[in-house]
Amino acid sequence: MVRLDIIMARSFVMTGILAGFRRDYGIRSFTAAFSPTLLAPKEIVMRGQKTSTFMTTTNNESVTSVIPRIKTCDALSPSEGSVVVKGWVRTVRKQKTLAFVEVNDGSNLGGIQCVLLFDQIDDDTKEEIDRITTGCSVQVTGPLVKSQGGKQAVELSATSLRVIGDCPADTYPLAKKRHSLEYLRTIAHLRPRTNTVAAVARVRSTLAGAIHSFFQSSGFIYLQTPLITASDCEGAGEMFRVTTLDLDNIDQISKAEDKESGKKLDSADYSKDFFGKPAYLTVSGQLAAETHACALGDVYTFGPTFRAENSQSTRHLAEFNMLEPEMSFADLTAAMDNAEAMLKYVVKSVTENCDEDLSFFTKFYDKQLKNSLQKVIDEPFVRCTYRDAILYLQEEITKDPSKWQFPDVEFGTDLATEHERWLAEEKFGSCVFIYNYPKTIKAFYMRDNEEDGGETVNAMDLLVPGVGELIGGSQREERLDVLEKKLKELDLDAEDYWWYLDLRRFGSVPHSGYGLGFERLVTYVCGIQNIREAIAFPRYPGNAEF
Repeated sequence: MVRLDIIMARSFVMTGILAGFRRDYGIRSFTAAFSPTLLAPKEIVMRGQKTSTFMTTTNNESVTSVIPRIKTCDALSPSEGSVVVKGWVRTVRKQKTLAFVEVNDGSNLGGIQCVLLFDQIDDDTKEEIDRITTGCSVQVTGPLVKSQGGKQAVELSATSLRVIGDCPADTYPLAKKRHSLEYLRTIAHLRPRTNTVAAVARVRSTLAGAIHSFFQSSGFIYLQTPLITASDCEGAGEMFRVTTLDLDNIDQISKAEDKESGKKLDSADYSKDFFGKPAYLTVSGQLAAETHACALGDVYTFGPTFRAENSQSTRHLAEFNMLEPEMSFADLTAAMDNAEAMLKYVVKSVTENCDEDLSFFTKFYDKQLKNSLQKVIDEPFVRCTYRDAILYLQEEITKDPSKWQFPDVEFGTDLATEHERWLAEEKFGSCVFIYNYPKTIKAFYMRDNEEDGGETVNAMDLLVPGVGELIGGSQREERLDVLEKKLKELDLDAEDYWWYLDLRRFGSVPHSGYGLGFERLVTYVCGIQNIREAIAFPRYPGNAEF
């Protein structure tokens, strides 16, 4: 018997842990919250108003001093006494009587300027001066004072500096000059130290936290769905196989047998494999999420998905993250309403919490970024049927077909990125839902529309300016006989979906949901063009480094 109280408690605890760590320690993600390296040796964190106080100890005394350690993002006004800043040196300028060291700890874009007056620092710091190079890690102590320059309100008047980790200037790959994003992908382990990738990481973290906040406050249950599956959710076949068969010795792999004739087939005998059947990395958690939606009402899953699509485009990754809510007793309109409310909520969270990073992206990547994001928050999304969208496109393409890579558009056409972007950017100048797509270009689980004889399905895509498709969703087919017929038409083995069909046998309900590609959302909110900058370690054809 399923214990619903345990399932709901698990969801509450997981999201509560994240909320607690964000509140008490300023930590922005589950990864950081559970990191075993969160606390450095001999340091005890004590939460204050905006800073974490560290009690430092030595071998001779249990506690010698209590000095507030602050994040550079919290260095907003002069301090009453000394503070500690720990981070990595971005730049260093040494003069006869003083040195300027810019330190960044990753909490904000600008970091903080530390001024070392040689007649005011201790002897140990003087010996450390020559070790300071771009990229080295340091601990700097001193009071925050009003800055003499115009770049920031305060600077740190250092009395002590210690180099924690050296960084040889002659071999450090990140010189002060600007590097291309393509080059930075080759040193993905170091690229978080650059302004662009660090800003993306902060915005990404805020978006993830806002997603959890939106759904938790809306009464959804957070669900972790399997990464290994025997089902092809999309029916596209572009899946990574999971196997323990010895592929280095193919001749030793047993061949499958035809059940009727007993003859050996060319395919492997997967009954001898780890799971006893073909298994794959999931392309979606939707089907599994539906099982819980049909018991708990509203659920969402948010995690890794995989697609073996041989694409080198700026829009696709082989490993990415998907947000997938599922709502029982809900039709397509309810799914569109929820998707619109969610997107407005998370974008607003970023504008309120990541203004410095958004200003950076607006300056260097998309001059209209801030205005575009504010428009998402303020204006209602347009809703347009697929049939009308095709008519609008045909009318526009007729004016000059040579401007289009794919000028042939008719009912049944799977819209290309150029079509999607024209609709969002030119035709409507807004986020727009395109709904009621042809059945032939959508997945098997989408509900047939009754009013047109099943020619279209109750599906929608949300198109956004600068990106194209951001969200795809549908009302799910809840009628058992119709779903069984569709599986047969698409040559999908009903036995693989026996449990999915059971949901229609036992207490079936209308239900809807959608999927949002998280990395596409990150590229949209940051105004960057390539999705490979939206994730820490991008996976795509020919690349699985780090």
